[in-house]
Amino acid sequence: MILHVDMDAFFASIEQAINPRLKDKPLIVGSRGNKMRTVVCAASYGAKRMGIHSGMPSREAFRICPELEFVPADQSKYIWTSEQIFELLKGYDLPLKYASIDEFQLEVSGCPDPLNLAKNIKAQIYANFNITASVGIAKNWILAKLASKLNKPDGLTVIGAGNFEQVLRQTPLDKLCGMGGKTGANFMASGMKTCWDLYLNLPGFFEISENANIGESYHNSGKPGENPGKSDELPKSVSHSYTLPQVKINPQVIRAWIRLLSEMVATRLRQQDLVSQTVHLWLNGPQIGGFGAQKTYQWATSDGQEIYQRAVKIMAKLAPKSPGIRAIGVTCSSLSKAIYQPLLSEDVRREGLIKALDRINNRFGEGAIHPAITILTR
Repeated sequence: MILHVDMDAFFASIEQAINPRLKDKPLIVGSRGNKMRTVVCAASYGAKRMGIHSGMPSREAFRICPELEFVPADQSKYIWTSEQIFELLKGYDLPLKYASIDEFQLEVSGCPDPLNLAKNIKAQIYANFNITASVGIAKNWILAKLASKLNKPDGLTVIGAGNFEQVLRQTPLDKLCGMGGKTGANFMASGMKTCWDLYLNLPGFFEISENANIGESYHNSGKPGENPGKSDELPKSVSHSYTLPQVKINPQVIRAWIRLLSEMVATRLRQQDLVSQTVHLWLNGPQIGGFGAQKTYQWATSDGQEIYQRAVKIMAKLAPKSPGIRAIGVTCSSLSKAIYQPLLSEDVRREGLIKALDRINNRFGEGAIHPAITILTR
């Protein structure tokens, strides 16, 4: 049995909690400071009701609602709040994991009263952070995640044997995790409109993880004497993305942005004492649409230069060779704790240099010392 906690309009809700003037007003959080040349990262429920959604150009959002409130994104606030919510949930002493920055999952099979637990969690989150969460409870993660979305905001939904068919009959297919984009379109083109249609054709889809060993997803480090309910707490991935103010064609400028984003990702990895084996590069532009590819390496790293080089190798697969680019994202996944010390003298020297740069940037501000190529981004 899984209890899925899904924060309501997380980024926008945090901004409204911090600034009461914004409470109950239609609000968007932008990916950059210029409110007319950015993309909507998050929208409050007041804005969503007008048809404004994440990924929409801000100009379009302001055409829909000229009175929109605007706040540029501040990732440090959102990450800090997410970490504090995770710490709060750890206090329930149940197997726990991050699903994303604003979603958390608890294994509650041994809990005598999951419904009361969910109510308590919602109350504690609101009392501590002045924001709301929606909670879903079901036999596996995919149904629990679906349940958390059905009565947003501030909802609490249980999908069990008694209402399973009714809920799936009433729920459009695109509400289900994994049914967005082409996948959902292909299913709907074949005549499936609701989650119940999918169940009738692919009942196994809804049995995902039902009988799986919970230790595959919720586990500790295996150290003797450690609480078996404690999560390893490793995030699934670390990423940064940026929407450019206009389409860029110059390959050197595009590489400069990839270098900057790679360094930002690497810095966050090192702050959490993590290394990554998989690098994913995402590019978006008028000629190529959305391009994404990744590669996994045997050697894990948290060096921004190495992450950049891996990302550039991925970009070399792209055709045409010099497309216009409007948005860029770098993601590192396949994460693990950095437990091995470098052995080769060149690696030792490089690690010492990185540590020195981190100390300087921590003291004088992020980017006080930066790769020369990133000047092209300023």
